Amino acid sequence: DAENPLLGETTCGSLLQKLQEIWDEVGESDEERDKMLLQIEQECLDVYKRKVEQAANSRAQLLQVLSDAKLELSTLVSALGDKSSVGIQPEEGSETIKEQLAAIAPALEQLWKQKEERVKEFSDVRSQIQKICGEIAGNASEQTGALAVDESDLSLKKLDEYQVKLKELQKEKSDRLSKVLEYVSTVHDLCAVLGMDFFSTITEVHPSLGDSTGVQSKSISNDTLSSLAKTVSALNEDKKQRLHKLQELATQLIDLWNLMDTPEEERRLFHHVTCNSSALVDKVTVPGALALDLIEQAEVEVDRLDKLKSSRMKEIALKRQVELEKIFASVHIEIDPEAAREKIMALIDSGNVEPTELLADMDNQIMKAKEEALSRKEILDRVEKWMSACEEESWLEDYNRVFTISLISLCFSLTSCCHRSFPCRCVCFASTDTFLLKQDENRYNASRGAHLNLKRAEKARILVNKIPGMVDTLVAKTRAWEEDRDISFMYDGVPLLAMLDEYAMLRQEREEEKRRLRVWF
Repeated sequence: DAENPLLGETTCGSLLQKLQEIWDEVGESDEERDKMLLQIEQECLDVYKRKVEQAANSRAQLLQVLSDAKLELSTLVSALGDKSSVGIQPEEGSETIKEQLAAIAPALEQLWKQKEERVKEFSDVRSQIQKICGEIAGNASEQTGALAVDESDLSLKKLDEYQVKLKELQKEKSDRLSKVLEYVSTVHDLCAVLGMDFFSTITEVHPSLGDSTGVQSKSISNDTLSSLAKTVSALNEDKKQRLHKLQELATQLIDLWNLMDTPEEERRLFHHVTCNSSALVDKVTVPGALALDLIEQAEVEVDRLDKLKSSRMKEIALKRQVELEKIFASVHIEIDPEAAREKIMALIDSGNVEPTELLADMDNQIMKAKEEALSRKEILDRVEKWMSACEEESWLEDYNRVFTISLISLCFSLTSCCHRSFPCRCVCFASTDTFLLKQDENRYNASRGAHLNLKRAEKARILVNKIPGMVDTLVAKTRAWEEDRDISFMYDGVPLLAMLDEYAMLRQEREEEKRRLRVWF
């Protein structure tokens, strides 16, 4: 009953009293009783001791847990840089250990969550940094492993540093991507002008540059940028060389066309070649303008024209010679056309003279011939008027010759009738001029259209009277021309002054003959 807690409150005193009753009933000696009581006391001490030790161990464990919690709290606060969590640590001796643990637990839980979020943020930022660094370094595919986050410093300051670095890298990536796209666009334009395959050219630099799936997937590494710069430089150099080659061919084509008087219709067929004959490199942007097949086409045309040049040159040179001969003929300058043509043919066949030089020389001759013709124009105009007047003079002489014959016949008739010659001459006509007028009237009355001859004779006499003055002026002009140039003025191979002198002598002879006739009549 005493051991049953339900029968009442059991105490050490009640148990000891129960034990005394049992001993009394049994008849235990005092020695045994003392021995047993000492044993009971020792056992109680052992129990207390164990309990104290257990309590001490429990307290030590709690203190260790509290210390660990405080250390973890301090570490988390230090790592996270969260100064607001420092005040939640309890002061020593102010609270029990369990109360202190209870106070720290929520803070720890909050800091653990914060740490997990912060580690995730660090991991994301560093992953992006690592990815961009890999893209810049050109080994993005190798950066696949998870990054180890340094949990000793998870502060916002450190996170901001990483985010600043990330923004710098993102800007650098954006700049590099813009540069890559600029290079790709330049390569595309150059390939279009040069007639090259853009896709194969750009994928040789890096396969991603030919990928149309997205801009962000394109390589931005140092090697890629360097290769793109070299590719653009090589294409620009190729463009420069091709343009130089094309311009040389265009110049040759134009020279050959001008040399051979090629019609405009044929020239238009190669307008795509000659349109860039003086263009700057940067101004040539038309697709295919510097394609190899276009350059080869121009080379073939130049070769073809070179082969035709010799035969065509003969035609052109002869045409120039004909033009020169016409100019000389128009101003009555005699040349040896056959000898000139033979000389031209011989020069072309010998190949000792450049066709352009030959034509330039002939053009120079034509220019000088035109200048010569211009300098002779005034004198030749006067020569033409003088010769026209001479023709009228000749006609008038023929006209008067008929009259003279009629006059002589009439005089002989009159002499026969009157048997005296000299009075007949005096009676019939008071003067030669009167008789000429009568003769003109007789001719006018004698035949149809005679009045036209009469009018022409009147005009011819007026013009003939001007001839001496015309000759004097012409002689003066000619002598001035010869003195200025120190050469004789030739007219159809004859010195003009000699022609004028001969005419003056003939005219003087005719005048003397007329005077003799007048005396006879």
